[in-house]
Amino acid sequence: MIETKLDIINKLGLHARAAAKVVSVASRYESRIHVIHNGKPIDAKSIMGLLMLGAAKGSSVVFQVEGNDEAAAMGELTDLFARRFDEEE
Repeated sequence: MIETKLDIINKLGLHARAAAKVVSVASRYESRIHVIHNGKPIDAKSIMGLLMLGAAKGSSVVFQVEGNDEAAAMGELTDLFARRFDEEE
């Protein structure tokens, strides 16, 4: 299992469009992917779960990825966060 803390640096936080991109990436992998924010673990393949986290700009989330393709999944998720979900600031 890989566990990584990622900072939310885009202006709008983990809003609907950003959450949809996380789900899109997570759904391409067979690994189990969980996001933890304020102690709440959520399935990263659930858009409703991600929206319920209420993760705003400046907060951090922890991703736990476990499975055969965990390294590739974590790499793509880390890149997505670093790119600010491809949103213009």
